[in-house]
Amino acid sequence: MNGYLRLTGVSLRYGPQQEPALDEVDLEVPAGSSVAILGPSGSGKSTLLRVAAGLEEPTAGSVTLDDVDLAGTAAENRGMAMVFQRPLLFPHLDVTDNVAFADRVRGVPRRAARRRAREFLELVQLAGFERRTPRSLSGGQEQRVALARALAAEPRVLLLDEPFSALDAGLREEMYELLDELRLRLSPTILLVTHDHREADALGDTVAVLDGGRLLQSGPMRQLYTRPASLAVSRLLGGRNEIAGEVRGGWHHSPLGVFRVATSVADGPGVLLIRQEAVELTGADADAVGTVVRVRRRGPRALVTVEVGGPDRPGTARVTAELGPGLQLEVGRDVGLRLPAEALAVVAGNARQDGVEADPVESVDDGQR
Repeated sequence: MNGYLRLTGVSLRYGPQQEPALDEVDLEVPAGSSVAILGPSGSGKSTLLRVAAGLEEPTAGSVTLDDVDLAGTAAENRGMAMVFQRPLLFPHLDVTDNVAFADRVRGVPRRAARRRAREFLELVQLAGFERRTPRSLSGGQEQRVALARALAAEPRVLLLDEPFSALDAGLREEMYELLDELRLRLSPTILLVTHDHREADALGDTVAVLDGGRLLQSGPMRQLYTRPASLAVSRLLGGRNEIAGEVRGGWHHSPLGVFRVATSVADGPGVLLIRQEAVELTGADADAVGTVVRVRRRGPRALVTVEVGGPDRPGTARVTAELGPGLQLEVGRDVGLRLPAEALAVVAGNARQDGVEADPVESVDDGQR
């Protein structure tokens, strides 16, 4: 129930102006792995999924499954199943027959198809719901049925197009746990798209960051968090700290101080990046000392903005740190900042505004999980 999916040089252009929806995207989904495509609305992530499924024909490039080129292969013959944001269940069929649909289309006798459907309903923890109608189910239950129906088709690749984005935070967590259990039992190959970096982190072994139809960076989420290839990647992953400065001889100079550049960055303007979760607030052994200028609650946690600057450091810089549950800081208080070297990254270029913290567009329920 798993295959090796590879997309090579995939491009797709629309309209008389040949506007690119996808631009030479290379992506590999090893058998049994889960790869998350992360990007904002309009980035091309769902289009890429549709190309893999055979619902869109690429202008250039190839899609292969276990090294077999799928060019010209109809969607229903590709060995893939897709789960959409909306469950798209058949309202005139009960839960069992919705799940049995793929087997019935393949000519499996009704009794055998229903027996298999019940097995997959048990897998998604819906035993006892066999005779229910779709309209009697909650949103989370409907999506479980849609997932069971996709799995019953025994696809070599399972495609998930933001299937949990319409659910509330609690139900999403339940679906994440369910998908983890299904991966342990079935080891399916999964390609999913999401606009939420936390969901990508929860569900993907690796994450591919897509924007404007171009693949910006891919790899394990830990690597993307600590070593983003660009400001765009950092922002799409929810990074808030962008400290503008100058790179000279392998060191980054800014009002925050002087820090060693771990990656290869040429001399010139450079932006120091560090995740808000990695910044440590301390009273001693600090890399910099500043004043709290803003506190924003995020559920049990808080985002604390500290401004650093003074007579000995021209200019100012703002750093946001995440404060753990039960901890409090007041605006106006002086605090120390410790910036672990392994959490620092530098990219060439300029931030939005020198010395001003980034304030990226937050994903759904940012900070509520």
